[in-house]
Amino acid sequence: MAGPKFSKKKGSKSHDPTPRKKQKAEFALAKEPEKEDVFSDSDGTDEEPEKLQDYDEQEEEADSDSEMSSEGDDPFAADILKGSDDEEEGPGGDSDSNSDSDASDSDIEKRARAIDEEKAQEQEDAEAELQLNIKEEADEFRLPTAELFPVVELMELIEAFEKPRPICLRTNTLKTRRRDLAGVLLNRGVNLDPLSKWSKVGLVVYDSQVPIGATPEYMAGHYMLQGASSFLPVMALAPQEKERIVDMAAAPGGKTTYIAALMKNTGIIYANEMKESRLKSLTANLHRMGVTNTIVSNYDGRELPKVLGNNSVDRVLLDAPCSGTGVISKDESVKTSKNALDIQNCAHLQKQLILAAIDMVDANSKSGGYIIYSTCSIMVAENEAVIDYALKKRDVKLVPCGLDFGRPGFIRFRDHRFHTSLDKTRRFYPHVHNMDGFFVAKLKKMSNSKPAAQPSESLGEVEDASVLTESTVYNNVRGDGQQLQKTKVVARENKKLHNENKKMSNGSAKSGSGDKPPVNAKREKKKPPSREEIAKTREEKRVALREAKKNNAKTENAVTNKKRSR
Repeated sequence: MAGPKFSKKKGSKSHDPTPRKKQKAEFALAKEPEKEDVFSDSDGTDEEPEKLQDYDEQEEEADSDSEMSSEGDDPFAADILKGSDDEEEGPGGDSDSNSDSDASDSDIEKRARAIDEEKAQEQEDAEAELQLNIKEEADEFRLPTAELFPVVELMELIEAFEKPRPICLRTNTLKTRRRDLAGVLLNRGVNLDPLSKWSKVGLVVYDSQVPIGATPEYMAGHYMLQGASSFLPVMALAPQEKERIVDMAAAPGGKTTYIAALMKNTGIIYANEMKESRLKSLTANLHRMGVTNTIVSNYDGRELPKVLGNNSVDRVLLDAPCSGTGVISKDESVKTSKNALDIQNCAHLQKQLILAAIDMVDANSKSGGYIIYSTCSIMVAENEAVIDYALKKRDVKLVPCGLDFGRPGFIRFRDHRFHTSLDKTRRFYPHVHNMDGFFVAKLKKMSNSKPAAQPSESLGEVEDASVLTESTVYNNVRGDGQQLQKTKVVARENKKLHNENKKMSNGSAKSGSGDKPPVNAKREKKKPPSREEIAKTREEKRVALREAKKNNAKTENAVTNKKRSR
């Protein structure tokens, strides 16, 4: 009677919808049949065949739109939920999952600790290497580190070298005023401001809607695209009207046109440029800017005293060729293309050029007598060392540059000790002054007297003997490779004469004659031998050689005969 009663109970539920709890239970039974076999000793496993049979019957009734009441739903849901609880309470279920999660957490912690330790070790190694590089023996070309800057400031300098410098304009006062030029450019969409308090003609450009180097104002010569650091040498030179001024390395003409504007196109400017290929840009800028008092020349700067004459001009500007270690932001190849020999070559050439510049200046000039030496380098060998050399070789002294900012030059560096007045020179750095690395020195010529030439001076004396022959690079560029040979021969002859005079003076002192030759006594010149005397001496030498050969042959024959007789 239980069977019909059960089916009858089902029949009364034929119009109920399939409950959600039952659907979830069906999904659980369909998904995990294997676990039920494994946990066969649980309490709900004896009723499993009946549950499957009931499930099939319920599925058929659901297809025929049968409904079940909430009362009949409870036993099945309770059994199924009980079975799922039994499955979850199987042996070792919770402990396995917990152990796996603990193991994964421990692995993550180990990896994190290993990564932290590796980073800490790398940081320690980097700091140790930095300290080692600072303390190791100084290399002549190694860029200045702790000797010039603290470590923090050195990093700021290196970062500044990687950033471009601001775009600057210099107003051409021969044609316009800065206020008028700024107004016109602002109307064209150029965002700009005055450069700084130290310049009355400079403008700094932030951005522009038009090409700043192709505006009508640029073509008309109202301004010049020029770095802020290039203003400084001309400001230190302070040219006056109606003076004679030399710009020894003038291309592309930014400094020359600035000098002409300050002189208001009066006087004479000698704009010299050694490289012929750069004369086009120099002359083009002179014409564009309306300069009319300038003569362009193409000479080696070291030969200019012979061309223009000694003591012939009022002021000289020498923006010397250099290694370019201050303008790395413009030319990044400097970081890899320069070596110790390049620095030594530059320093050697710069010393020759500054002596030529000093020789051209007239110490008796009423308004002048000044020499400006500048480079776009931060190397001490190209800056303070060159000025110190000039102070020893010529009667000049350092005077203030007239610039209110900039750091003073060095009076000591590594094992070098320079003249104490070198603190009047000025250094400029990109991380401090937001301009290219630059050096400016101003010399005043005290007298036109020139010290007696020494043998070492003919080669351009340098501090290191290893760089005495480095002018060959410069001579080869000029196509004058024999010049160095000639200077070497002259130096050797001068040295021989000096040694002979010294021996003669020592011999006369030992003889006790007491008769000293007068100071102004002239040396008697030896008469050159005639052609007959030269031919006679040559013939005598030939005869002597022939006799020597005959004597050698006789001795050899005698020796061989003795050996044979034995």
